[in-house]
Amino acid sequence: MLALFVGGNAVAETVNFDNAPAGMPPEGWTLTMTGKGAPKWTVEADLTAPSKPNVLKQSGRATFPVAIKSDTSIRDGFVEVKFKAVTGSEDRAAGVIWRARDADNYYVVRANALEANVVLYKMVRGVRTSLEIVGRKGGYGVGTPVSSGQWHALRCDFAGSRFKVTYDGKPLFEVEDATMTDPGMIGLWTKADSVTLFDDLAYGAVK
Repeated sequence: MLALFVGGNAVAETVNFDNAPAGMPPEGWTLTMTGKGAPKWTVEADLTAPSKPNVLKQSGRATFPVAIKSDTSIRDGFVEVKFKAVTGSEDRAAGVIWRARDADNYYVVRANALEANVVLYKMVRGVRTSLEIVGRKGGYGVGTPVSSGQWHALRCDFAGSRFKVTYDGKPLFEVEDATMTDPGMIGLWTKADSVTLFDDLAYGAVK
């Protein structure tokens, strides 16, 4: 189901996966990975879903499982998702991506329940690099509680070379980077053995 609304000067759409059959991959997505492995993206029923009945679940294992909304092309705008980190012994991560050219080139901000932090990276030719936070030298993202088994919200607003990250409604940090400036696709991301649920993916371009 797609819901159109206007927030500020961005025209947005929301995908909640409720019209897709459970147990199947959603239509209109490129379900893939960065690196190697066997990701598994499926629509599943979940009683805890923020918008019932369905969620998008990643339950496979790969270097970085990636789901790209293949019909999107946004340069300046936002992407936001509700997620629940379920399990994972190596990682327990959930992320949103933007300006994706393909599965090897994009920006991603992710929250990790095992590390209790939120970090923004660029992925260039399959190589991931964390980006420095505006106003701070060094460091690795921002430490913040990311509880497993609970729903959280992760958002990035991006315009030009400036990216603003919001977590559970709270502005967290900003990053400046000009590596990828062309319009690109948005999508979802996990890492390694993370089992993660996603719902209410909202995105839009600034008009």
